Amino acid sequence: MLSKIIPVFLFAFLVFSLPAFSQQSSKSKSSDKLYERGGKKKEVRVRNANLINTERLDFSPQYYLNGVVFVSSGKEGPKDKNTNEPFFELFYADTDRNGMPLKPEPFSVEINSQRHEGPVTFSRDMNRVYFTRNNLKNGVSQKNSKGTTGLKIYEATRGPNEWENVKELPFNSDEFNCAHPALSPDGTKLYFSSDMPGGYGSSDLWVVEKSGDSWGAPVNLGPEVNSAGRDGFPFVHENGSLFFASDRPGGIGNTDIYFVDLGENPVVTNMGEPFNSPYDDLGFILNKDGTQGYFTSGREGGFGRDDIYTFEAPDGIFGLDEPAVLAVTITVTDEAGNPVNEAKVRVLERASDGFLEGDNLYDVEMVPNPDNPNELLLKLVRRDADSFQTPALTTMKNGEAYADLRADKQYIILVNKDGYSNSELMYSTAGSTEENPKVSLVMKKPACITYSGFVLVDGTDTPLSDAAVTFINNCDNTAQILRSDDDGEFEYCLAPGCDYSITAEKRGYSTFANKISTAGLAPGSEMMNEIRLSPFENTIVSGPVEEGDVIILQNIYYDFGKSAIRTGAARELDALATLMNKYPSMEIELIAHTDSRGSTEFNLDLSLKRAESAKNYLTNRGITDARIKAFGYGESQLRNECADGVDCTDEEHEFNRRTEVRITKIDKPVKVEYRVKKP
Repeated sequence: MLSKIIPVFLFAFLVFSLPAFSQQSSKSKSSDKLYERGGKKKEVRVRNANLINTERLDFSPQYYLNGVVFVSSGKEGPKDKNTNEPFFELFYADTDRNGMPLKPEPFSVEINSQRHEGPVTFSRDMNRVYFTRNNLKNGVSQKNSKGTTGLKIYEATRGPNEWENVKELPFNSDEFNCAHPALSPDGTKLYFSSDMPGGYGSSDLWVVEKSGDSWGAPVNLGPEVNSAGRDGFPFVHENGSLFFASDRPGGIGNTDIYFVDLGENPVVTNMGEPFNSPYDDLGFILNKDGTQGYFTSGREGGFGRDDIYTFEAPDGIFGLDEPAVLAVTITVTDEAGNPVNEAKVRVLERASDGFLEGDNLYDVEMVPNPDNPNELLLKLVRRDADSFQTPALTTMKNGEAYADLRADKQYIILVNKDGYSNSELMYSTAGSTEENPKVSLVMKKPACITYSGFVLVDGTDTPLSDAAVTFINNCDNTAQILRSDDDGEFEYCLAPGCDYSITAEKRGYSTFANKISTAGLAPGSEMMNEIRLSPFENTIVSGPVEEGDVIILQNIYYDFGKSAIRTGAARELDALATLMNKYPSMEIELIAHTDSRGSTEFNLDLSLKRAESAKNYLTNRGITDARIKAFGYGESQLRNECADGVDCTDEEHEFNRRTEVRITKIDKPVKVEYRVKKP
């Protein structure tokens, strides 16, 4: 319910003074409904996000990092004298693996002011934010010619410690309201709601184009989209569909959620139940796959006056156009230009940080920390293509394979075939206008000597997995560490005409060392060897880690003095989850450390929150809560001299910001006595 007691601010903020009607709060309920339009039924599961909802107003979530940023008046604090209600502020909440928001925290000290802040939108890289705020200048409210303070859209950029460079956008005015910014996926258009002159109703939807750092003139979306009523809360999906809220005639309730394809001849469509109700419904957002999202509603059964709801639509949203798909022809040839038949082709989507999207694509390697030999570092290593679960395409006699790829995505194309070196290509569909793009890859005969082998227990045929096999190329002094698989097997490609030093190591066993040479061997040749390691007396074999080991997670990046983990910046936690899934008996302590900047008390509290955030990240990926204990040590264990009062670089401070993983338990297999042959 949008209360009558807040008409001034909500004139622009909540779709410009939506009418109100009474509703009593009651216990939150779940709702499983079938979404039916055009004779088709699709299941949509709606749940109240009760951990973030308050007895007041909570609305307009937006995707950010590993969770959502939303607007709330639920926190006690300074009140708007016109409404006697707390000012709206922005909050952030991580989400669990099902998309349910968890415990919230204030979003930003710099952006949250002593006035109202409202709906936000972010650039794709999360380094720029656009947000709604009361018209302020140097912290002082500005009034229009009628003596009222309206709303404007502001932007800010990510700095080293906080959002900074806050400034209003140039198309704002003291004489009308601009609110509810929504950035297009490519970042070139900003949609918003405004009551500026030239509209068709009380508030209209507008769009303004951005070129570099310059903004064009706002353009009204026209009478095909806007109504004579109030239209606001836009959201632009990856496929170009625009979702928004409106109180136009013909709806189910006071304010309904609509969507429209912004192509030629746009047709506005009511989303229907369960998204709309007899009450206010607005603030709709949807993930890129169209299967999960959030919206705001004042419907009965809520926790407060307006609540945020999450929904799941496993079959997608009816009426939402499928993302544009390009039929790509992939041609594979050899060095002479001849087609390569029966080559395996895999097309995998790339994340913004360059990693591949999908499960089981990386193995975890444990390597010594060069800065401290008593510590280990986690490393994600991409698996061999044949071990991927992603099905492979197979080239035909003409060397071609065909793949349907989504527009505006980044991909990597991997090709492998016995007798050839693997080939791969980075490929982007962004900006492609071809109906049938063509991509070519060349496969080469291996210009190396294949060295394969097995690591076995000396005197037996028992394979040793997780043995570290190191190849040192004496031609260029480069080194490569491999791990033997569950069968004790490994394989490596050696350069022709070079000498190599080989070592094999595993805890509880003797070290193997040998030298080999590829001098005189032709590329394509093969070498094979068995490496046998002698167990120490009463050896008990475990994995690459043991109780008491300390693993350093140096590359977990948190948002601005907070515990929120940045999207794409938790790969080491992904690796740790993989390791803990591999060793289900493994129990750990997560210990977070900060640098010395900030007070001792603040850093101690922050480090604990960060450790708990890392723990939540792991539990959301299937690791049980009982296997992880979280601790925060603040700045008490610096690894260099960068204490209070010492002038240090950002890099030196960063060295102190880390999360340690201390292994407190890992069960070992039953002790096995090996009968070793005597010389």
